[in-house]
Amino acid sequence: MNLAPFRTPLAMSDAGIWALQFNALPRTVDGLAKVLQGLLIHEHMPDFYGVTLSDRQRGEPHVRGAREILERIAVHDPRPLSKARPPGERFAGCCRHYTLMLVTLLRSRGIAARARCGFGAYFVNDMFIDHWVTEYFDDAQLRWVLVDAQIDARQREKFGIDFDTLDVPRDKFLVAGDAWKLCRDGKANPQAFGVLDMFGLWFIASNVIRDVAALNNREMLPWDVWGGMTQVDAEVDVALIDRLARLTHEPDRHVDELCAVYGDPRIAVPPTVFNAVLNRPEAVSTGPDSP
Repeated sequence: MNLAPFRTPLAMSDAGIWALQFNALPRTVDGLAKVLQGLLIHEHMPDFYGVTLSDRQRGEPHVRGAREILERIAVHDPRPLSKARPPGERFAGCCRHYTLMLVTLLRSRGIAARARCGFGAYFVNDMFIDHWVTEYFDDAQLRWVLVDAQIDARQREKFGIDFDTLDVPRDKFLVAGDAWKLCRDGKANPQAFGVLDMFGLWFIASNVIRDVAALNNREMLPWDVWGGMTQVDAEVDVALIDRLARLTHEPDRHVDELCAVYGDPRIAVPPTVFNAVLNRPEAVSTGPDSP
């Protein structure tokens, strides 16, 4: 197993000069997750903490790179990252921001980590909600572990979560390709997968493409749209998504193939993507290591 591609901060996960602050942070996954919970707030959950997002915060979910996230945190509050900010003063992001930042912190310590795009089964009963988590390699246990750094004590209570979010069971979070296969095999209803009013095979297929991009160090926003993504089930390239689902189920067995398939323009992140929330095309800078 070649873990080298996931041990070094690259592109989106490159914190640049801000990484100098990481030496003072905890060494454990649990400790790093708690640090992030004191720096970030989910854009859709400010009411959990009794706060309202400011105009500044409402624009923050569209920030893509770790370097830019850390810069915004520091500009607003220059204290060390170990100092938890009050909920109303935190950087506002989504699950993907918690995921990317934990990937960034773990890779800065040489720990193999990667972002996974898929669906969480622990937010709405009988539904699989669009979600991202971090996957890191535990050298002692010789296995990949799923971590949801977003879930703090308040969210655990609100969502009634009764499992260890530092080791999320694989049936509680489905990587997008596994969700696709379940639906293709008739074992799950595609209309149970999505978010807000967007559900179906097309949504799952788009997340499969996002997951492949993330495995190639392009951890995009959940609402970034490009290439082979569509909002119509009938327009999904089923054969392509079938293949990607197989590759992403065991990515370590298909590292070279995942790298090669990323050259497909239907999958590769282009210089400009469409931000579906802001309804506009946006230039993408994935960091200094981008091609």
